[in-house]
Amino acid sequence: MGPEKATFGAGCFWGVEWVFRRVPGVVDVVSGYAGGHVPNPSYELVCTGTTGHAEVVQITFDPERVSYEQLLEVFWAMHDPTQVNRQGPDVGTQYRSIILTHSEEQRRTAEASKARAQARFDRPIATEIRPFEAFYPAEDHHQRYYEKTGKEPYCHVLPVEVLRELGLLPTASP
Repeated sequence: MGPEKATFGAGCFWGVEWVFRRVPGVVDVVSGYAGGHVPNPSYELVCTGTTGHAEVVQITFDPERVSYEQLLEVFWAMHDPTQVNRQGPDVGTQYRSIILTHSEEQRRTAEASKARAQARFDRPIATEIRPFEAFYPAEDHHQRYYEKTGKEPYCHVLPVEVLRELGLLPTASP
């Protein structure tokens, strides 16, 4: 079985990329734009709110090391999926919570995962689940942003304990 793709939007792609790069079994993460109607949009155009795109990450993962369901659990843990068109200080349709599925199996898994995740929130989950159509990588300066700038991530940071709880890291030794 070869690598698979997953595409998620959970607010600013810098933090989403940073988290998913730390998940064992994730081979690559690329920040970009998806879910809109304009081919090959720029960051500036996406920020106008007229393209329909969301800031997303496209993940290449090894399903023998990490399951799509585990990636969904990281997705739910890293942001507030009840917020509409925003995450924290970032406001606009490009920051919406979205799952773009690459297969019917991913769609079913995402829908079931969303239903289970709803029990963790007091408000309805606003996450959109749609079939994947196209992905446009973001400009180079948006890729691996925190690594390039040396800045500390300010959003989407998951404590190591959360990754352990999700079964993505070994439990701490006594």
